[in-house]
Amino acid sequence: MSERREFRELTDPDVAHEIVDDLELDPAPERVSLTDARGRVLAERVDADLDVPGFDRASLDGYALRAKDTFGADEVDPARLDVIGVVHAGAEPDVELGEGEAVEISTGAVMPPGADAMVPVEQTDEERVDGQRTVLVRTAVAPGDNVMLAGADIAAGERALGPGTRLTAREIGLLSALGVNEVSVRGKPTVGIVSTGDELVRPGEPLNSDAGQIYDVNSYTIATAVEEAGGEPVLYPHAGDDYEEMERILIEAGEECDLVLSSGSTSASAVDVIYRVIEDRGELLLHGVAIKPGKPMLVGELPGGAYVGLPGYPVSAMMTFRVFVAPLVREAAGLPEPDSATLTGEMATEIRHDQGRRRLMPVGLVENAHGDRLVYPVDKGSGATTSLADADGLVTIGAETDYLAAGESVTVTLFSPDVRPPTLFGVGEDDPALSRLLDRLSNPRYLSIGTRQGLRRLREGVPDIVVTSGSASVDVEHEVLATWKREWGLIVPAGNPEGIEGIPDLVDRDLRLINRTTDSGLRTTLGEAVAELADERGTTRHELVESIDGFELAARAHESPARKVAAGAGDAGLGLRATATKLDLEFVPLGTETVRLLGNSDRMGKAGMSELRDALTAADSVLDGLAGYQ
Repeated sequence: MSERREFRELTDPDVAHEIVDDLELDPAPERVSLTDARGRVLAERVDADLDVPGFDRASLDGYALRAKDTFGADEVDPARLDVIGVVHAGAEPDVELGEGEAVEISTGAVMPPGADAMVPVEQTDEERVDGQRTVLVRTAVAPGDNVMLAGADIAAGERALGPGTRLTAREIGLLSALGVNEVSVRGKPTVGIVSTGDELVRPGEPLNSDAGQIYDVNSYTIATAVEEAGGEPVLYPHAGDDYEEMERILIEAGEECDLVLSSGSTSASAVDVIYRVIEDRGELLLHGVAIKPGKPMLVGELPGGAYVGLPGYPVSAMMTFRVFVAPLVREAAGLPEPDSATLTGEMATEIRHDQGRRRLMPVGLVENAHGDRLVYPVDKGSGATTSLADADGLVTIGAETDYLAAGESVTVTLFSPDVRPPTLFGVGEDDPALSRLLDRLSNPRYLSIGTRQGLRRLREGVPDIVVTSGSASVDVEHEVLATWKREWGLIVPAGNPEGIEGIPDLVDRDLRLINRTTDSGLRTTLGEAVAELADERGTTRHELVESIDGFELAARAHESPARKVAAGAGDAGLGLRATATKLDLEFVPLGTETVRLLGNSDRMGKAGMSELRDALTAADSVLDGLAGYQ
């Protein structure tokens, strides 16, 4: 008769968690097509390689025109412009606007050369005078009005999605908009599943209840749970209570899979043999946990792979899997802990809403230092894919509601039950060093909205961190977590064919500049340099700005001006040495500016902030290889 083996001392559940968490599951990354990418987790950062949209486009049906031709226009005294053509969506413009001219344009169509704004058809009247179409514009517009600039959705060189991002329909849409057809994703851990016990019968086979046979429940329920946790289940043949057969199957599964799960044969009776196989052929790390259900759990290592033995009773097996094993599989697959489909939170900022229509507002979630859930709006407009990619869910605002106050409780419908707030939420300046730093964090979210808007959001108390550049004033109550310097200047085509040496060339010569948007700290830095030149010449900044062709021609992210220059759209673009080096373009240095990483003083106790501080201890390695950074 076989000797009965008693349980060893039962392990504390917290210690059991640590032992299971220490098991090594490290599936290799793999490349998959977008059609197979749903639910997978990015293994590396994806940067935009083109502007979306790739052209300046009309936001409405109406007329494309030069904004200065409408200055002073109103209902009483409209501007009269000659209509010289039509541009439809999907067609390349075949006209170029001059003074006093307009072009009929459709929503989404390419803005024709010479036009810098458009006016909706509702604010116009059309006439025909001596056979010539004319349009009466009853309102004045400014440059950029009713125009979605190239890169307004997402700009070339901008961080689109980071490693650890789970790909849903929203992210797949963003990748499609960027022309990406395959991505590198975290590999799914393969989990071998072995059900044991002479009494088990596979579903579909004859069952002899008189002999105590039961259907094998665990193989299928555990396989499904493995899939839900992000793993790839592999079912092995049923193993009885024979030692040699059990040894063969377990060793085979251990060599072929990242993790082996068995159910049954884990107790201390003489016929439960798995723990003896593990001791003989591998290492037994744990046998028995002080938890109910789940006491007979085994943890060990087999040749080639990790092993966890679950109890034989289905309820005990599933409870043990969910508590101890599912987090291990999810972590290896890069998936977050599941959350409920709806949740409540407090509005981080006030929201005003025009009454009359129900609004589905994309929102993001962020937690303060006390773990309170805050809800903030994420909205770049209905045409912007990233409005959804950067959001966690929707808040429905009723047609009768015109105002949500900061601190007001709202219900968020999550895009996925798996959604969780980012560990760190930041906004502000677009910066390549920052993108590298974010790669080192577990679940960050960052919105590139520029220095000016970033500081405004920080004053409202929404983000955890803000990144600024240049000389923007910073409130003293916010902590400066890190600073670095970056070299800025003019990016010109390879070989610098125009021989540009600095800002005076832009002022004095017929050269075209591609600038950044007004929210950019880098644009402010350029403006300050122009002001210094104006002082030297005894004139005004305004006069010099007026002399620079394209000073108001804005591009959204740090690489956008450089890419426009490379495409022949300008002679020089405002940018960084790092960008010029990356794109093999020439660089005309104009100086250095300081980049500051500011921490929200109310959030310094968050776990994500601690993770950020840890990452900043190796900040030098983040800057390594970035030209012009120190």
